[in-house]
Amino acid sequence: MPDSIEQQEGEGFDLGQRLKTLRQLHNLSQRELAKRAGVSNAQISLIEQNRSSPSVGMLKKVLDGIPISMSEFFAWQETAREKVFFSAEELVEIAGGRISYRQVGQDLTGRALQVLLERYQPGADTGESLLRHESEESGVVVSGELEVTVGDQRRVVKAGEAYYFDSRLPHRFRNLGKEEAVVVSACTPPSF
Repeated sequence: MPDSIEQQEGEGFDLGQRLKTLRQLHNLSQRELAKRAGVSNAQISLIEQNRSSPSVGMLKKVLDGIPISMSEFFAWQETAREKVFFSAEELVEIAGGRISYRQVGQDLTGRALQVLLERYQPGADTGESLLRHESEESGVVVSGELEVTVGDQRRVVKAGEAYYFDSRLPHRFRNLGKEEAVVVSACTPPSF
């Protein structure tokens, strides 16, 4: 029976680097992860430097502090998270219909920013029930025009103009024009 996780995974597996990368993607310091996991800061540091090979129980305890399951930890592929460039075909449709939201990147787990290419067909409307979520958002209208309502403020934002607001305020987007409105927007943290 193997005495360490690294022996179970075989040569070439860098447990310490994987833990460090996932911890950083979840915006946790070593100290914060140690506190959440109920272990010492030194233990986290030694594991990340591959100077200590944790037992299965110790690793589970540490991963619970992120939180991520053991299976997710070992299945996680760092290369997928490091993708920098995306072709138009790789943008992920997360809405569809009269309003299209195409997201940059498929999995935003651990990410602080969401970027969308938004398209509103003439007459498209996010609805009379105003949107609200815990983030900030901003957008630049690339073509067409879009009516943006934030709280008690309303304005038709035209190509080349922009908006920026606290998304906890009730908001709505409508295309009252006769041509498609195209917007590049960002939201932090991601709202979808």
